[in-house]
Amino acid sequence: MNLLKDPWLPFRARDGSTTYRPPSAIACPDVVDLALPRADFQGAAYQFLIGLLQTVYPPQEYGEWVDRSIEPPSVAALEEAFADFAAAFEFQGDGARFMQDLDPLEDAKPGPVAGLLVDSPGANGLKLNTDHFVKRGRVEAICEDCAALALFTMQINAPSGGAGYRVGLRGGGPLTTLVLPDQADATLWERLWLNVMPLKAFTAKGRVADRRPDDDTLFPWMGPTRVSDKKGSEVLPEQMHPLHAYWAMPRRFRLDVRSDEGCCDLCGRPVSQRVSEIRAKNYGANYDGPWQHPLTPYRRDPKKPNELPLSTKGQPGGLGYRHWSNLVLSDAEGSGALPAGVIHDYLSHKVDFVAQERRAGEEIDALLKPRLWVFGYDMDNMKPRGWYSVEMPLVAVPPDQQERLRTWVQAFIELSRQTAWMSRTQIKNAWFSRPADAKGDLTPIDSQFYEATQAEFFRALSGLQQALQQGEGPHMPSQVAKAWYLALRREALTLFETQALSGPFPELDMKRITRARRQLSAWLSGKSKGSKVVTQFAQQGGFTLTDAKASPSTEEAAP
Repeated sequence: MNLLKDPWLPFRARDGSTTYRPPSAIACPDVVDLALPRADFQGAAYQFLIGLLQTVYPPQEYGEWVDRSIEPPSVAALEEAFADFAAAFEFQGDGARFMQDLDPLEDAKPGPVAGLLVDSPGANGLKLNTDHFVKRGRVEAICEDCAALALFTMQINAPSGGAGYRVGLRGGGPLTTLVLPDQADATLWERLWLNVMPLKAFTAKGRVADRRPDDDTLFPWMGPTRVSDKKGSEVLPEQMHPLHAYWAMPRRFRLDVRSDEGCCDLCGRPVSQRVSEIRAKNYGANYDGPWQHPLTPYRRDPKKPNELPLSTKGQPGGLGYRHWSNLVLSDAEGSGALPAGVIHDYLSHKVDFVAQERRAGEEIDALLKPRLWVFGYDMDNMKPRGWYSVEMPLVAVPPDQQERLRTWVQAFIELSRQTAWMSRTQIKNAWFSRPADAKGDLTPIDSQFYEATQAEFFRALSGLQQALQQGEGPHMPSQVAKAWYLALRREALTLFETQALSGPFPELDMKRITRARRQLSAWLSGKSKGSKVVTQFAQQGGFTLTDAKASPSTEEAAP
């Protein structure tokens, strides 16, 4: 099977049907999305196709990017471009195999194909019989189409897996952020092309690096493995092709595709060839140095500029608007946030280029209304705790206004964070006579608060965008700021009243509950010792806090 020529990817057409076709089908105007059997496969397939376009069919300049946005290539044109790189995408055979070790690994003991799935129980889990929720034996044989995508998914998400089993180039379980069009009827080409950058963005001093299918600094499986069993064998960015990050291969695998009629345990299709065993070996490529994958956000410590940036990972509690600023807006000197290259490129270069062309009289509609898609595993070392996939609005403002937007958004999110903290604190005070001694996880209260205020945040974000586009400033728009404050206040009191009577029945005390409610109201009104964040926000927003008939309290300040 060749991954550029054969029909191995399931595409969803505009009429709702699903058809297996080669990657060149992304240029078909009737293809609107992929239709993979697993959420992590869906995200990986997007990354595979974006990496493929970025490597094989990249625009040289932003003008060319705009041209292909307006007039996508034909399926035949993509087939012709992909044909030049077909040798690097063979999945079987005696030679180089896609994402597999050049060595046949005949000395490695065969293992179950389920080892390619990030969420499968590991050897230790099987030994200790701890596979309570994700059971062993659920995946025993899969088709080669699913095997190819499982292999790619593992290589780009590879968690720590024991001695010498290397993590991915981005670290284990990284988040991925992509730009998507907001239009429901957008084509798959439009979804992918928004995340492809001009080739010069990857080259030093404008020099375009050669792209050859036999280059093992670009496609590492085309040459011997860079074994990492000794010191000094780390794989550094300067040793590899600028586009290598899309094709990094930290794990050593060989897959055994055999004639075996049956149904695939993942997609359910009847097939004549399946994969049931794999060979794996440790000490594959050990990525080190200042790698920054173009599809992943990073964070650095501004106080330690010599330390390498770390990729942003999924964390318990999910993803929401409180993470939006760090995923979208650069803040290297403050919070250390470094959004993904494709996000930065879209907001700082593509938007600006199209705006300049429009001012010059060009009628360009290359930039569809965008959304941010964030997805990835929440990993605890090699154990996945969950999979997150969230879409959020992505606002674009002129480059010279991005710093002001970041400042405003951070003020909005900080007020929300402090309000969530105070709501949780007073609910705990209402529940227990000795709240400091009470144990237990109360973070679900925070999650409820953030979920209840998310829609209002994105309405406020749209208001901030409009204010900046209209040239308002330097102060944040007062109506938007006041609406946000009132929404937080309303939801905090609603959450308290919903939760206060749901505590342990023997501990219920109406006097204590009333006192806690009074303290929360006073904090929200800016009349308590710890409510400085509320009064400062009102001053920044240029509105007056309304008195909620709360008396000052002496609760401790929020962190």
